[in-house]
Amino acid sequence: MGSLRLDRGQIEVVDDAMAEVLRRKTPAERIQIGFAIWRSARDMLIAHLKRTHPDWSIETVEKEVARRLSHGAV
Repeated sequence: MGSLRLDRGQIEVVDDAMAEVLRRKTPAERIQIGFAIWRSARDMLIAHLKRTHPDWSIETVEKEVARRLSHGAV
């Protein structure tokens, strides 16, 4: 295994074996994986906000989720 480089310009280091697995995926499979990760993050954020703010309506929760996931653009 090669050396793993961590610096300010690199957030994560992908293991060589995992990188090879991802290289073998089709573009459609990689998009599907990315969407599944995004959907999971969204679901976890919804659950967190509902638990943290039980008084918020679902509309308020969804607006806050959109705001956070868009980095404030929405």
